[in-house]
Amino acid sequence: MGRAGKALKQALETYRISQNKLAVALGVDRSIVFRWFHEQTDPSGEAIVEIVTALKGIDPAAAKKFVELYLGELVEDEE
Repeated sequence: MGRAGKALKQALETYRISQNKLAVALGVDRSIVFRWFHEQTDPSGEAIVEIVTALKGIDPAAAKKFVELYLGELVEDEE
Protein backbone atom coordinates (compact mmCIF):
# COMPACT_ATOMS: atom_id res chain seq x y z
CA MET A 1 0.00 0.00 0.00
CA GLY A 2 1.00 3.56 -0.32
CA ARG A 3 2.09 6.73 1.13
CA ALA A 4 -1.22 7.81 2.69
CA GLY A 5 -1.18 5.09 5.35
CA LYS A 6 2.40 5.87 6.34
CA ALA A 7 1.62 9.59 6.51
CA LEU A 8 -1.53 8.97 8.53
CA LYS A 9 0.23 6.65 10.97
CA GLN A 10 3.06 9.13 11.56
CA ALA A 11 0.71 12.11 12.00
CA LEU A 12 -1.57 10.25 14.43
CA GLU A 13 1.33 8.90 16.47
CA THR A 14 3.18 12.24 16.55
CA TYR A 15 0.12 14.16 17.73
CA ARG A 16 -1.22 11.30 19.89
CA ILE A 17 -4.53 11.09 18.10
CA SER A 18 -6.27 7.73 18.41
CA GLN A 19 -7.63 5.89 15.42
CA ASN A 20 -11.00 5.93 17.16
CA LYS A 21 -10.96 9.71 17.59
CA LEU A 22 -10.27 10.17 13.88
CA ALA A 23 -12.95 7.62 12.97
CA VAL A 24 -15.52 9.48 15.09
CA ALA A 25 -14.53 12.81 13.50
CA LEU A 26 -14.88 11.23 10.05
CA GLY A 27 -18.15 9.49 10.90
CA VAL A 28 -16.77 6.10 9.82
CA ASP A 29 -16.20 2.78 11.53
CA ARG A 30 -12.85 2.52 13.33
CA SER A 31 -11.97 -0.52 11.22
CA ILE A 32 -11.69 1.72 8.16
CA VAL A 33 -9.13 3.95 9.88
CA PHE A 34 -7.38 0.80 11.16
CA ARG A 35 -6.98 -0.49 7.60
CA TRP A 36 -5.55 2.84 6.40
CA PHE A 37 -3.26 3.09 9.44
CA HIS A 38 -1.89 -0.41 8.90
CA GLU A 39 -1.60 0.10 5.13
CA GLN A 40 -4.07 -2.67 4.31
CA THR A 41 -6.07 -0.31 2.08
CA ASP A 42 -5.51 3.17 0.73
CA PRO A 43 -8.01 5.97 1.34
CA SER A 44 -9.67 7.38 -1.77
CA GLY A 45 -8.97 10.91 -2.95
CA GLU A 46 -12.22 12.04 -1.34
CA ALA A 47 -11.25 10.34 1.90
CA ILE A 48 -7.89 12.16 1.91
CA VAL A 49 -9.75 15.48 1.83
CA GLU A 50 -12.05 14.28 4.62
CA ILE A 51 -9.06 13.12 6.69
CA VAL A 52 -7.40 16.53 6.39
CA THR A 53 -10.65 18.28 7.33
CA ALA A 54 -11.19 15.98 10.33
CA LEU A 55 -7.61 16.39 11.50
CA LYS A 56 -7.93 20.18 11.25
CA GLY A 57 -10.85 19.93 13.67
CA ILE A 58 -8.83 17.78 16.08
CA ASP A 59 -5.40 19.41 15.78
CA PRO A 60 -4.51 21.73 12.89
CA ALA A 61 -0.81 20.90 13.28
CA ALA A 62 -1.60 17.21 12.73
CA ALA A 63 -3.49 18.07 9.54
CA LYS A 64 -0.56 20.10 8.28
CA LYS A 65 1.87 17.30 9.11
CA PHE A 66 -0.29 14.73 7.31
CA VAL A 67 -0.40 16.88 4.18
CA GLU A 68 3.37 17.47 4.29
CA LEU A 69 4.09 13.77 4.74
CA TYR A 70 1.58 12.70 2.09
CA LEU A 71 2.48 15.24 -0.58
CA GLY A 72 6.17 15.39 0.23
CA GLU A 73 8.13 17.19 -2.44
CA LEU A 74 5.03 18.82 -3.92
CA VAL A 75 4.57 20.88 -0.75
CA GLU A 76 8.28 21.56 -0.35
CA ASP A 77 8.56 22.94 -3.90
CA GLU A 78 5.95 25.61 -3.16
CA GLU A 79 7.77 26.98 -0.12
